[in-house]
Amino acid sequence: QVQLLESGGGLVQPGGSLRLSCAASGIAFSTTAMGWYRQAPGKQRELVASLTRGGLTNYADSVKGRFTISRDNAKNTVYLQMNSLKPEDTAVYYCSTFPDFGSWGQGTQVTVSS
Repeated sequence: QVQLLESGGGLVQPGGSLRLSCAASGIAFSTTAMGWYRQAPGKQRELVASLTRGGLTNYADSVKGRFTISRDNAKNTVYLQMNSLKPEDTAVYYCSTFPDFGSWGQGTQVTVSS
């Protein structure tokens, strides 16, 4: 059974930073591509960043140059470093496999507001 536990969200002012973490279990983490996704109110969930087992990354145009995805295979954890946050980054952030196979955690709320 896949379990995903996201943490690290919160309220931050525009221009600020947050680091999200996602602890995964029930998957062969080190050989699985992972992704961070987000869902803003009234919008569909979208892929923000992905990271293959080989270390290749891909980012949505809206976050390129500001967000960085990384992983620690020893801890079965994937991270999302978010810098220069904007109000439009406000959303619930989720991690999952990439592509996702329908397994989701509770997510972590990120609110960017002054």
